[in-house]
Amino acid sequence: MEEKTLKAAQIIQNAKHLIAFTGAGISVESGIPSFRGEGGLWSKYDPHILDLQTFYSRTKECWATIKEIFYEYWGTSKPNMAHTALAKLEEKGILKAVVTMNIDNLHQKAGSKKVIEFHGTLDKMVCIKCGKKYPSGKVSLETLPPKCSCGGVLKPDFIFFGEGIPEQAYKESFELAAKSDVVLVVGTTGEVAPASYIPNIAKQHGAKIIEINPKKSAYTDNITDIFIQEKAGTALNTIIKEIG
Repeated sequence: MEEKTLKAAQIIQNAKHLIAFTGAGISVESGIPSFRGEGGLWSKYDPHILDLQTFYSRTKECWATIKEIFYEYWGTSKPNMAHTALAKLEEKGILKAVVTMNIDNLHQKAGSKKVIEFHGTLDKMVCIKCGKKYPSGKVSLETLPPKCSCGGVLKPDFIFFGEGIPEQAYKESFELAAKSDVVLVVGTTGEVAPASYIPNIAKQHGAKIIEINPKKSAYTDNITDIFIQEKAGTALNTIIKEIG
């Protein structure tokens, strides 16, 4: 494992256009559970709260659970060593961008500047009537559902089931993948489409794929060049130390 990590550090240090592709696993060490699998959110909550049509028809009920999960529970979470390590790689000029499936805003809180939020963000809310957006921290959740100044209902500005990927995020993510020479895949099973195609696009254009995951993913035996079976924080900090 140490040999693989050292080799990964060399490839990363020499990369001309490195991007990171991150999923729920990178935030587990911050106390945020994944959605699927054992102990995941959907083992405790009804996933239909994030179905767009259910949200429209049972808005107050959905908002009560959304508030509990995303604004009370997740709201106290802080970046972990893995988020900080990626921010350091960007600061060094090595990492060009983070493409994340996560909505938790922890990459930005750790100091990352170039973050493409493929599935949107908890950090903003959007009016389903007029489209106006608000910083989530400025919206009171004392009365549910929260309302826009136009009277419309506010919704978290992330992708619900039944919604399309934001056009700009989609376009930019795939453009970054196509021109990358190394992709650092961290904390994803590789099973959530269309985001899961991003490392594959990079591989098709000749990129090296370095994967950090505690378990094998859909990428491991197919496109991954170096698989580091380790916690994200541990592996990334070893890489940072090696790069210096």
